[in-house]
Amino acid sequence: MRQWRDAKTRHQDALLFFRVGDFYELFHDDAEEGARLLGLTLTARNNGAAAAVPLAGVPAKALDDYLSRLVRLGRRVAICDQVEDPAEAKGIVRREVTEMLTPGTIVADHLLSERASTLLCAVVPHAPVGYGVATVDVSTGEMTARYVAVPDLGAELGRLEPAELLMPRSAVDDARLEALAGATARSIRDDWMFDVETAREKLLRTYGVSSLEGLGFQTGDDQLVGAAGALVQYLQEIRPAGVTHLRPVRIERPGRIMPLDEMTRRNLELTEPLRGSEDRTEQKTTLLAVLDRAVTAMGGRLLRRWTLEPLVSAPEIWARQQAVAALFDATETRGRLRGVLADVSDLDRLSGKLGTGRVGPRDLAALRRSLELLPAVRDAVAASGAPLLGELAQGLDVLDDVRDLLAGALAADPPGTLSEGGVVRAGWSSELDEMRRVRDGARDFIASLQTRERERSGISSLKVGFNQVFGYYLEVTRANVDKVPADYVRKQTLANGERYFTPELKEWEEKVFAAEDGIGRLEAELFGRVRDQVARAVPRLQGSASRVAQLDVLAALADVAARNGYVRPEVHTGFSVDLRAGRHPVVETMMPRSDFIPNDLVLDEARRIVILTGPNMAGKSTVLRQVGLIQLLAQMGSFVPADRARLPVVDRIYTRVGASDNLARGQSTFMVEMSETAAILHGATDRSLVLLDEIGRGTSTYDGVSIAWAVTEHIHERIGAKTIFATHYHELTQLGDQLAGVKNMNVSVREVGDEIVFLRRLADGGADRSYGIHVARLAGMPEGIVARARELLAELEGTHTGGGEGLGRHGQHRPGSESHTDQLSFFQVEHPLVRRLRALDPDDLTPKEALRLIYELGSLSRPGESSSE
Repeated sequence: MRQWRDAKTRHQDALLFFRVGDFYELFHDDAEEGARLLGLTLTARNNGAAAAVPLAGVPAKALDDYLSRLVRLGRRVAICDQVEDPAEAKGIVRREVTEMLTPGTIVADHLLSERASTLLCAVVPHAPVGYGVATVDVSTGEMTARYVAVPDLGAELGRLEPAELLMPRSAVDDARLEALAGATARSIRDDWMFDVETAREKLLRTYGVSSLEGLGFQTGDDQLVGAAGALVQYLQEIRPAGVTHLRPVRIERPGRIMPLDEMTRRNLELTEPLRGSEDRTEQKTTLLAVLDRAVTAMGGRLLRRWTLEPLVSAPEIWARQQAVAALFDATETRGRLRGVLADVSDLDRLSGKLGTGRVGPRDLAALRRSLELLPAVRDAVAASGAPLLGELAQGLDVLDDVRDLLAGALAADPPGTLSEGGVVRAGWSSELDEMRRVRDGARDFIASLQTRERERSGISSLKVGFNQVFGYYLEVTRANVDKVPADYVRKQTLANGERYFTPELKEWEEKVFAAEDGIGRLEAELFGRVRDQVARAVPRLQGSASRVAQLDVLAALADVAARNGYVRPEVHTGFSVDLRAGRHPVVETMMPRSDFIPNDLVLDEARRIVILTGPNMAGKSTVLRQVGLIQLLAQMGSFVPADRARLPVVDRIYTRVGASDNLARGQSTFMVEMSETAAILHGATDRSLVLLDEIGRGTSTYDGVSIAWAVTEHIHERIGAKTIFATHYHELTQLGDQLAGVKNMNVSVREVGDEIVFLRRLADGGADRSYGIHVARLAGMPEGIVARARELLAELEGTHTGGGEGLGRHGQHRPGSESHTDQLSFFQVEHPLVRRLRALDPDDLTPKEALRLIYELGSLSRPGESSSE
């Protein structure tokens, strides 16, 4: 147990899997935790200790399955392996920790998601303005760093979705960071690891540069340097063998990417469905599911990143648009490019395997096949005419030298592991060819031995065989045992016969084994040389992988546009939004194309706020999400679902759609709603797009209307953002008269008898009813309850309308200037009793008149009765 204790001392925060024969064992507290998490049988062993030691184990061949489960649970794992041959060991076999696994540093294919990055994220507080944030994807070597303002940290961590968070010990008490980290696995390290000078030296040594300015760092980037340096230090701790494929840190400065907060990502269902279902059908209800026509894994990951990182730089948007347009127009070119890309392997992660020394024969074979395709990828877009496509093609390194090396050295179809042999191509090494000739000659001689021994012994059924345990043998059936020659030596007894060897067979067997041992050693040496040569080209390979991924994404966006009938939006740097026949990109894919009702929308400086009313289920929320998604698609550089679109570059898209509570933080539905609305009001500018749905409905009606009214006034007077406000508070339509920048729109319905037909069309003016009772009946509410609800509604409407003056027919839509008195109104309709009291002068009343007045007021307070004069 001394070896186990030494290893455990160095890895106290990890579950230590200790190799013992054909098993990996967990001891002490690790055994108890492992048994609980993995469902293992917990036993005990007495290794000379006073008390039995808790023990749990897993078969070595099944280790990967158990590691996968632990990593997904956010646990750290250390693998302690035997590092010398037991046959050659003197005493106890030496063991060392050969690998560490943490949620953010995994590199094994079976633990990674093919189309999503697994990120390790370091966060360094930069009081009082924000945080320095750096990330690394160990599987590809990509590193980034950025400053994040305090209010935006949650949005940034939500966008990155790190698998593991690396924090200085001094930040453990940071309540904001603690709350935002949520269930993300956290690794705490001493503050010296994040010290700017320590980190600077680490980065300089890692990248072999004399100044960090060459990596894009600037004066004052201390927290970025600290975060990036801590990542490198931590990776060396986790992977002692080294990580040689780290790319130069990409510094992301403000002003290029639009931050997307959690509300917007969730409400627009960009990458995850709103319900969070594991069902594959539900997973298809996201924007990414519609867009993801990428044919490579690295393209799929980049498309996900582009979806979560819309641009705010108009020139970059225009460049992407032009590239997508070129591929959209050139159908044949697009098809040829996508056909070639479909056979390109994940070059990003192959470079990661080279950098971590985990590449196998078949990985290099996949790399060879991919490199053979790169010239065709380059040629497919070289003459496209789009500057971005031309730049990507011109800069695409096809790595001819690496391809030729692999073509010459690697077998046409190598085995999965080096130990299986046959990895190196014949003709690459004359020494290896000679060893193979000797081995094959010995095998041929042994094969011919069967014929000669049959003739010599007179046993026609005699066979020459081989297995891994006993080697080569001569097999004789039980009936012919008495015929075997005297020089046969018994090797194994079977139920139906005997196995033998002869001195001659033994001699040739030793020649075969000696040759195979030599071949195995030489192949390993030759493969190692080839692997090392290829590894030196990792930076070039990563550059090519990046360009191939961009080409894949651009072609995917063009393909989606062609398939779904999208158009190229006119993206400008002004204010106005002009959508003609806009459609929801996800909803339209869930139904026949002709069934989706498109809509027009204009937002400009004269009418920058829309108060959107309409019945329940009419599609108000769909309209909100539709506008947000079209805007986001345009700023990705994509085409959009519309007949025509003219869209500005917005700095943020804010959404507040739906209602939910947050019991973990002790917040009610209304509190969450108010917090989200406050965040929008504090962050929005006149360049933002704000989409609000049902503000104030989580409290009393008076409070809710008042808050919604005040919010709209604030956006109009103080912020000036383009805003769509969907509401059932019809009182808000009065703002169309009072505020110059507000206009009313509604989602139309038609009444047919007692039924309603949802037209899904946007129209000018406000709606007069919400049809909530109709929707309740459609939802299966018992008919008795529906009938009673209608009675109560009629009574309430009668109470608040004061005789019904000014009522319109149900289902009709009035212009925004009219007041809607058939719904409860709290801003213009006054109860008759209140009007009567306002007209009184109490000082002029006689006692008799006062008594009469009491009876009169009593009758006014009871609906359906009138006072008697």
